[in-house]
This record gives sequence, C-alpha cells and structure tokens, in this order.
Amino acid sequence: MNRTLRHTSVLTILAASMLAASAFAATPGNDPAALGQIRNAALKSDWALERLADMTDLIGPRLSGSAGAAAAVTQVADAMRKLGATVTLQPVKVPHWVRGAETASLVEYAGRPAGVTQRVVLTALGGSGATPQAGLTAQVIVIRDFDELKSRAAEVKGRIVLFDVAFDQQMAERGQAGTAYGQAVIYRGLGTRLAAQMGAAAVLVRSVGGADFRLPHTGASGLLDNARIPAAAVSAEDAMLMTRLAARGPISMQLTLTPQVLPDADSFNVIADFPGTDKADEIVIVSGHLDSWDLGTGANDDATGVVSAMAVIDTLKKLDFRPRRTIRVIAWMNEENGGRGGATYLEANKANAAKHIAAIESDEGSGRVFGMRTSVGNEAMKHFAPLKAALLPMQAGALQRADALGTGDLHGLEAAGVPSFAPLIDESTYFNYHHTPADTFDKVKPDDLRRHVAVMAVTTWYLANMEQPIGRANVPPR
Repeated sequence: MNRTLRHTSVLTILAASMLAASAFAATPGNDPAALGQIRNAALKSDWALERLADMTDLIGPRLSGSAGAAAAVTQVADAMRKLGATVTLQPVKVPHWVRGAETASLVEYAGRPAGVTQRVVLTALGGSGATPQAGLTAQVIVIRDFDELKSRAAEVKGRIVLFDVAFDQQMAERGQAGTAYGQAVIYRGLGTRLAAQMGAAAVLVRSVGGADFRLPHTGASGLLDNARIPAAAVSAEDAMLMTRLAARGPISMQLTLTPQVLPDADSFNVIADFPGTDKADEIVIVSGHLDSWDLGTGANDDATGVVSAMAVIDTLKKLDFRPRRTIRVIAWMNEENGGRGGATYLEANKANAAKHIAAIESDEGSGRVFGMRTSVGNEAMKHFAPLKAALLPMQAGALQRADALGTGDLHGLEAAGVPSFAPLIDESTYFNYHHTPADTFDKVKPDDLRRHVAVMAVTTWYLANMEQPIGRANVPPR
C-alpha cells in the first residue's frame, strides 16, 4: 500500500467513525438524559401554539367535505414536509352534510299571553334531516329516559320529541367527564334513531355539555339514511324551560331546519413519517383528528391534538434525534361524523398490524395533562418506569392501564392488537365548549399545550426506542 493510499484509507476510516459517532449521538435511546432533553425542549417551544393559530384562525371550522377541511389537509401536509417528514395523503371518502337555516319558537303553551312567542336556542345535529322550507309546527313531548320513551310510544307519532337529560357536571369535575358524557350522549345517538323509528315529526336533545350559557352543543345525530327526520340540540336553559312549561300543559313549537345531505366528498388522512434507523419497518403512531364541527374553530376538538402530534417531530428535529422505529404522525379525517379516516387506515393496514408497535391518539382537549392512559398488558407495565420518571418533574408521571381505551380513530387498530395510548387530561371544563361556537383558540392555555407536547413527545420517543417488547393489546370482545 503506497503512502497516498494509506493516507486516503485513514481519512476514510476517520470519516466513517465520525459518521458513526454522529449517528450514535443522534440516536441516544431511552437514557434519562435524552428523555429529559426532549421534555425540556418541548416545554420551551411555541411551535405547536403557532400551528394551532394557523389552523383555527386562518382556516376555522373543518367539517368533513368542507373547504376548511380541504385547506387543513394542505396546511398540515406542508408543515410536515417543512420538517422533513415523508408525507402521504391517504384518500378517504367522507360524508358531506351542510347546515342550513335553524330557528325555533314556542308558539302555544298554557298561560301564554296573547301575541307572545318564545325563541328557542338550538342547532341542527350532524346528519339531521330537514323540515319543509316554511318549517313545521307540532306539539312537543318531554322524555327523560328510554323507559319513558317506551311507555309513551303511542304519543310520539307526529310530535316533536325532546330528550331532557342533563349532563352531570359534578361528575365531570370529579374526574369522570367521559362517563358523564357517555350517559347523556346516548340520547343524541340512539335516542334520535328510536324517535325516528317511532314516527316522530322531529327530535330535540338537551345539549350534552357542562356550561349552561345558553350554548347549543352539536354532534352526530345517529340518524340513518332511510329515516332522517329533523334533529337538533337545544340549549340546557331552553330544555329546562320546555320541561317546566310542559308541566303546566301542552306546548307546541314552530321549527325550521334546512340542512342538506350531499354526496360523499373526497378527502384525505395526512400521514407523515419520520423514518427510524435500525427498526424502520416498525411503526409508532402519534395522532389527532383534523376535522371539526362547523360552529366554532375546533381548537380543543381537536386542533390541539393534531398540532401536539405534529410537534413531536418538530421537537426531535430540533434536538437532531433519530428514533429506532418510524414515528408516524397521522391527522385523521372524519372522526366527528363518520370515523372513515380511521376505518380507511385500518383496512389498508390489516396485514401490517403486527408492525404497529403502539399508537397514541389525543382527542380530549388541552387541559392540564397528568400522564398517559394505555391498553398495554399488565405484564408490560413494569417496562415504563423510566418513562414515568422522565415525566415526573413536570408532574405528569401517571400511567393508568385499561383493557381498552376505545379512542375515536384507533379503536380498530387496538382491537387488532395494537396497544393504545392517550394523554391523561383534566377534562373538568372540556365539555363546556365541546361542539359549540365557543371552541376557539383563546380557550387553550399556552402552558398546558406545551406540557401536552412534552408528554406526547417523550412517550412517542420512548415507545420508538424501547428494547423490551410491550406485547399486544388484548381487547375484550364487544
């Protein structure tokens, strides 16, 4: 070997060593120092807050099939490309329902002074059918539960059924917001369908939410194509008013709702991959849903979830950290009124489910985060001590296990064996603004959003670099 060749070889070896050292530095694994760096970097960044302003202030509402939803797809895809992620737009056919006129007045009731009517504050439920253009007038019957609906079945035909079922705010304030929501929202889904099957002229549901500021809370109605009667959510105050008036005698309402169910529209899930190193074929999902209802700007439901997921990649890029497994950010389309984004992804990845190591979804607002919920098996919980330790300095070290989380877009993957994770959040005020015109940027506290990103980023990185297998979710059959 001549002197020049020897010199070249030494330089080549040195360059390779430096490259290897650089790669090692960029893949520090799950040592406490690296986890702390990720946590601290996220807590100092306003990148997610800036993206939240872009989505809510520049675009606004993002109901499936709307121009806002299409603009959000482009906005998120562009932002992720700027971070260097590999972006795929996965086609999804979505429902396209549009709101029309919505007015209501009480026109007859016992003791009504001559010439007096009372306006009722309401908003159409997603998937609602329409009244005639001039509206309809019918008697209102007040129903408090399914047993009463069954016992008064003979009275339903041709009348407007009002389900006056209160959201239990005290339960929400004591850490059971999801349960409080579930026990009231069933009347918005199953109740509307049953009323339609029984021949109701229209159906009203007391708004499912906690702040009684005469705000209507919209949401999916549960109505089917062959029985789309007019359906609306009324403010809690107006539901209580009608219940009081009904106790005095018969009441009648003049109701106008003119929504339209249009042909399904073309849309997309936004999928952004941050490729892994030696385990690049294995995937860790971090996600939120991109669509929102059309009354507000969907800040807490679910722009905060989307931008927090996006900010995971921003945080790692700033630190020049590369994960072992591929981190896949997904902005789901159509969680609110169809769930087709999650279903489309599941169908396309059934054969590849075993390569999905874990999946995170954030869809419970931006309240104070205390840790994570998960559906990993009991035997895997011992492997998460370092993660909890890394989050403890920000008082977010809780890790709660359940057999199934059943989140909006991941429940299918979870049933296929992919362990789910979701931020453990204070939801005590979440349902004050949920699905209302008041779900806007100003309701999000910047510090809470930074903490949200920190928990999401540390957890995603930890899952993407774990040595120990965490097993599969074991979801009980429904």
